[in-house]
Amino acid sequence: MSCFECCIKCLGGVPYASLVATILCFSGVALFCGCGHVALTGTVSLLEAHFSTVTSSHALLTDVVQMMQYVIYGIASFFFLYGIILLAEGFYTTSAVKELHSEFKTTICGRCISGLFVFLTYILGVAWLGVFGFSAVPVFLFYNMWSTCTAMKSPVANITNIDSICVDVRQYGIIPWNATPGKACGSTLEEICNTNEFYLSYHLYIVACAGAGATVIALLIYMMATTYNFAVLKFKSREDCCTKF
Repeated sequence: MSCFECCIKCLGGVPYASLVATILCFSGVALFCGCGHVALTGTVSLLEAHFSTVTSSHALLTDVVQMMQYVIYGIASFFFLYGIILLAEGFYTTSAVKELHSEFKTTICGRCISGLFVFLTYILGVAWLGVFGFSAVPVFLFYNMWSTCTAMKSPVANITNIDSICVDVRQYGIIPWNATPGKACGSTLEEICNTNEFYLSYHLYIVACAGAGATVIALLIYMMATTYNFAVLKFKSREDCCTKF
């Protein structure tokens, strides 16, 4: 066998679907965790400076944000390991599928592990759909504030009393109703929208939401690849059992 034929054979055993899914998963999780972590910190700073000047009013929010940041650390670590394991499992199952008609034999333990990964990936895919929906909530809130500021600056709006336009973050349940001032109106609201913290947090939330969506797509690719390989392996095992008699 020549070197070229050997390379072609090696490339034929590469699980390209799992490889693409791994790259997409790592990128999506990195964007979600990194941007989400920084955006949460910026959001707390924005609320402390303009919407809740009393520390005790947003103490619960601060604790929740810190807990979410620790969860982000856990998510990043878990998916780094899980992505590598799924990629290795993809190499195993792809090699088995490529050599269906040779002497390559699969064990019951290997098929059970493949089935376990199919089940876990399905559960994680459903869970990440919820994460994707949850990550869209801060994007919606920041978009409402940004659109209000844009409407105030627009000459077409013809606003006579700019101080009558307010954004009350208490109605979203982020901070309690006894928080002071709780809302921003007129020129104060315009100043908030012009701050770097606002624009940075807004765009980071958008990127984090996109990262969550990329992770969902990666998990869908994982599910399709692992399900197909598991089905072929299971069919081959039944075929081997039938040929023994």
